[in-house]
Amino acid sequence: MRSIRPKILQPLRGRQNWTYMTKFSDLSLDPKVLKAIEETGYETPTPIQAGAIPPALEGKDVLGIAQTGTGKTASFTLPMITLLGRGRARARMPRSLVLAPTRELAAQVAENFDVYAKHTRLTKALLIGGVSFGEQDKLIDKGVDVLIATPGRLLDHFERGKLLLTGVQVMVVDEADRMLDMGFIPDIERIFQLTPFTRQTLFFSATMPPEIERLTNTFLHAPVKIEVARQATASETINQGLVQFKPSRRDRAASEKRAILRALIEREGDKFRNAIIFCNRKVDVDIVAKSLKKYGLNAEPIHGDLDQSHRTRTLDGFRDGSITLLVASDVAARGLDIPNVSHVFNFDVPNHPEDYVHRIGRTGRAGREGTTLMIATPSDDKALAAIEDMVKQSIPRLEAPDLPKSERRSRKSDRTETDDRKETAAARKEPEQVSPAEPAPAETTPSEAPAPNSSRRSGRSRSGKGRDDNVVGMGDHVPDFLLRSFA
Repeated sequence: MRSIRPKILQPLRGRQNWTYMTKFSDLSLDPKVLKAIEETGYETPTPIQAGAIPPALEGKDVLGIAQTGTGKTASFTLPMITLLGRGRARARMPRSLVLAPTRELAAQVAENFDVYAKHTRLTKALLIGGVSFGEQDKLIDKGVDVLIATPGRLLDHFERGKLLLTGVQVMVVDEADRMLDMGFIPDIERIFQLTPFTRQTLFFSATMPPEIERLTNTFLHAPVKIEVARQATASETINQGLVQFKPSRRDRAASEKRAILRALIEREGDKFRNAIIFCNRKVDVDIVAKSLKKYGLNAEPIHGDLDQSHRTRTLDGFRDGSITLLVASDVAARGLDIPNVSHVFNFDVPNHPEDYVHRIGRTGRAGREGTTLMIATPSDDKALAAIEDMVKQSIPRLEAPDLPKSERRSRKSDRTETDDRKETAAARKEPEQVSPAEPAPAETTPSEAPAPNSSRRSGRSRSGKGRDDNVVGMGDHVPDFLLRSFA
């Protein structure tokens, strides 16, 4: 495996533009592709683009390792469009295949293809869940140059006999480590085996765990390795922070975390524009979004249980600014190309260390400044240590913010209510003192003991109503059977 390092200047921290020694016009791309790039306003490629495009255009296998938000999508879309410029698609036999782990990432790749291939006659089909098979079958039957799919839906079409993969010339695997996390590796291996041995493979991943390395060693042929950043590192343009707190009570941990989240958003002030808030569980995504809306914040949830049309509308609203806070599960941790996200909040510490890098990579993209804040409790210490060990740095600790006034009032009310309950319980346990003015009760001999059915036995009246408030424990009311003589 040959490894190359692009001769590119690093991004200037705090600037909105990146400076490089290479331009797109130097990369031997199709003139129609260059025209589309120019119309988008881009002039210089990112490091992964400048490193991956030249060997890809030469027909070599490429292994690209780069952190999220560095422009990996264009690094395989641009050379793929150029390579497919000649030739014609045949029915049910796509000429190229792009595999993505999530619907959102697959849709993003399709959008990129539409932008950069608009001056060509290349066609595409998007195979993802949430869309009817009939519409997708019609596109495949016509013949497509580029097939963009999630692994599960692709195999569904193949098993129904609607798709052949023997004509694939270029195969792309995007976000391979995410494929591993989602359990798609067996599907990827099967798809590799269904494509021609002579195909060109472009393989991209942010990290290289052992299973992914085994996959590349098996299916890639003498790949050119492009590594533009140390594996599993966060962008230097992202300001990280961690707030640690200990819940006052275990049953209040979740509500106190939500209060801290609102206080963090409020504390950011003018720096805050919008944010993605990540939770580990889908149910917490819904709860946090509902809580934020309850307190007047513009928030919407997105996770895998929502249908595709709902997820698409939510993402469109977040992109156009009509939604300020996007509360998400890890389905949105990768593949969301939203350049102007100012903040990322980790409401939960990620279970997998790699997910931390991908989550915070939603901000600080393309050289912009970004801020990411994480909330942790003592139970998160182990997961937090794993994250810091992976990124080879300690996340700066921040002081916990002052809770919003409404939350302080709520917690004060809770304390008052608790104190009242304690005082009431203490009053019930404390025996009432007999007033000196009242004569002490006369002693009762066994012969004068009340009858067995007397109401005094249980401290209740014979009618069963009311209760003698003076009775504390046994007191003076000794049960009758203890006073009887058995001699």
